[in-house]
Amino acid sequence: MNFDKKYLVWALGYLMVGLCLGIFMASTQNHLQHVTHAHINLIGFVLSLVYGIIHKLWLGQPNPTLAKLQFILHQAGAVTISIGLFLLYGHFLAEPQIGPILGIASITILVSAALMFYMVLKTSAVRA
Repeated sequence: MNFDKKYLVWALGYLMVGLCLGIFMASTQNHLQHVTHAHINLIGFVLSLVYGIIHKLWLGQPNPTLAKLQFILHQAGAVTISIGLFLLYGHFLAEPQIGPILGIASITILVSAALMFYMVLKTSAVRA
């Protein structure tokens, strides 16, 4: 499976989780997880979808090792942030416990974005 399709599949998975969490919050009138919901939808769904579009339209044949590393870092960071925020805002873990993990996951997302930026700058694919 190409990276564009991998990103699309993961994006749609995040969308399903984010929508289910939103529906749950609306039906229970408990909106404590609104930050988690937003991060799942933005980092998980939107950013994964954008990365898939970048792969499809601009990258052509990226360095496979770099593309795989970028994909793994993004997904690991997005999943960790989603679960970490769920645990934090659900009051399962306190901020001193989960905060450092969320910090590392945030940096992982940043490194992943920097790798995507680098791949876009280095691409030699010319698309019409």
